[in-house]
Amino acid sequence: VQLQASGGGLVQIGDSLRLSCAASDRRFSNNGMGWFRQAPGKEREFVASISWRGGASYYAESVKGRFTISRDNAKNTLYLQMDKLKLEDTAVYYCAASRYASGSSQAENYTYWGQGTLVTVSS
Repeated sequence: VQLQASGGGLVQIGDSLRLSCAASDRRFSNNGMGWFRQAPGKEREFVASISWRGGASYYAESVKGRFTISRDNAKNTLYLQMDKLKLEDTAVYYCAASRYASGSSQAENYTYWGQGTLVTVSS
């Protein structure tokens, strides 16, 4: 499975942005998926995950209530809707496919990673 993340850009505080992650084939629909991010000079961190059918999703506390993860298995695409963006949301965002059907906050549970898309939030 190859993953292609897109949708990043430069936005202002409070704006919204939607990231997409397109998978190369339909095997995607059997995997839990997740979004991670890495800010400059910081470790990669978990953002959100979703189970293979989309029935269960989990969020980092820092984004809970502002970000929404979703997926469209018919389109082999994962999404991350980001609202009320803050300066601290600035990072490269990576999508990933889990080795399991459920999502996970642990990076080691993900076997495929996209190339990342940069989100910059400015004041």
